[in-house]
Amino acid sequence: MAGIADFLDSLIGGFSLICFALAIGSLFWGLFILQPWQKETDLPPMLLDKTLYLLRLGGVALACTQIFKIILKIWLMSAVLNHSPFPEFADTTQFIGGVVRTLLTVIFTAYCTLVLAKKPFSKDYWYGAAWLAMPMIISGAWLVHAAGRFDNPYILMGLTVIHQLGAAAWVGGVFHLVHIWVLTKQQTIPSTLWPKLLKRFSLFGLSSVGVILLTGLPMGLQYIDSWNGFIGTGYGNLLTVKIILLGLALGLAWLNKSTVHVYFLTGNDHGLNNRLPYYLEAEAFVLITLLFTAASLASQPPAIDIPHLTATWQEVVTMFAPQWPSITSPSHQDLIAGEAGRVAIIGQTPSEAATAWSNYNHNIAGIFLTIMSFFAMLSYVKQRPRNTSAALETFFLGITRYWPMGFVTLGVFLFFRSDAETWPLGPIGFWESTFNNGEVLQHRIATLLVFSLGVIELFARLPKYQNSQLPYFFPILAAFGGLMLLTHSHIGFQAKSAFLIQVGHTLMGIFSLILACGRWLELKLDRPGKDIAGFISVAALFQIGLILMFYREPLY
Repeated sequence: MAGIADFLDSLIGGFSLICFALAIGSLFWGLFILQPWQKETDLPPMLLDKTLYLLRLGGVALACTQIFKIILKIWLMSAVLNHSPFPEFADTTQFIGGVVRTLLTVIFTAYCTLVLAKKPFSKDYWYGAAWLAMPMIISGAWLVHAAGRFDNPYILMGLTVIHQLGAAAWVGGVFHLVHIWVLTKQQTIPSTLWPKLLKRFSLFGLSSVGVILLTGLPMGLQYIDSWNGFIGTGYGNLLTVKIILLGLALGLAWLNKSTVHVYFLTGNDHGLNNRLPYYLEAEAFVLITLLFTAASLASQPPAIDIPHLTATWQEVVTMFAPQWPSITSPSHQDLIAGEAGRVAIIGQTPSEAATAWSNYNHNIAGIFLTIMSFFAMLSYVKQRPRNTSAALETFFLGITRYWPMGFVTLGVFLFFRSDAETWPLGPIGFWESTFNNGEVLQHRIATLLVFSLGVIELFARLPKYQNSQLPYFFPILAAFGGLMLLTHSHIGFQAKSAFLIQVGHTLMGIFSLILACGRWLELKLDRPGKDIAGFISVAALFQIGLILMFYREPLY
């Protein structure tokens, strides 16, 4: 069961940040956007009820998640140590800080449920909620990287808390805007509130981004002291991913702001009602992924602490250098003879057979994805070659429409090849390997995910299902796949070689998110945005294919 605990540990941190953003973001939404105590605001009670509902939901989920994180740590340590970690664990900052934050979160949520909810138009009660939230927010400072530093710990702890507040304000605000749009479509609240709240959030969201940047820069400089530390460590790599995701989110935010500006300038509400809501949904995809990336970053040793394990920029570039894909694989007997089992390696490098086996798996998967995404991109070509025969036209339409069949084939391939030391090829049983090794568990989930993507997208492209909810499963699963790639770990390798493997996975995680957002917008937008988003989506899949096709595992 250690494998399940290890996998959950890589995800629970991101979910905790989402809950925090929902709770504190909802508080900021009421204090700075709605301001229900202002007489001229004229807010419907239903809107305040929904806002407080999301606040309570975030608070309860945050408290439960914090308790679960403590239980998960105990579970992991028990599995590793083969005995209970108590009473030693009870004296650690992680345990004490986690318990204290849970209690403070419960108090804050109880106040919002029992007091604020009864008088949601009271300014004093909203301010009371803010004062009660402060101890809970500050307590999080003892649960981050900075708490264990010897240099400037309190400054770094304070910067981290403010950084998290900026993120919570932005992410929570986007969650509320998406919710406001749903209420507007359901005619639960007046449609006139939609543009007003969008305009109010524009300046607030911009201020939140400013806070994120102003606090993030000094922390990054403290944790990364060299260019190689930025390029050649897992910490620097995930920080790069955060910066890229932040850029994507800001790009979508700019589209939203421009659409609002056009509405108030011209009065034309087409973009406001037919494009902006879906840009917001895509922005939410990106921001959720950003929070999970931030949680993964917190599990990495800062670059400044591992100068002897830092890869050079030349080594990183080599991982992406184009080269002929490996189309021959060692036999399974050679693989097993070369090492007792990849899942059992500790402080060793894989055998040559294991490296060749892994390279073959990645390269063949890349060939699959590159070919299928190429045909997918052809499906967006509107003009067919002249003098095309009917049979060739039918073949062209079929292969460009049913390209997701490649996912199904790839899923079957990965089922047999992803972990050759385990069932069905290797001596380690299916359940034993799945539940006792986090890496194997992630591979199993990824295999099922790839197969499911193909089946779902094949059915979704049939005329019978095109107007159903089925097509929306593809971008949701693709986004989850991106999260797995960003939290993927290879625990059996040395830190440097693990990073060189990780850097390819994180880049694929970014493209998976672009794939998800593009497909989501393709399903939601009108033309020409629909076709542009769809092409970007499959182009991102093509990039993932190229990364896999040129993949090579480090030899050290």
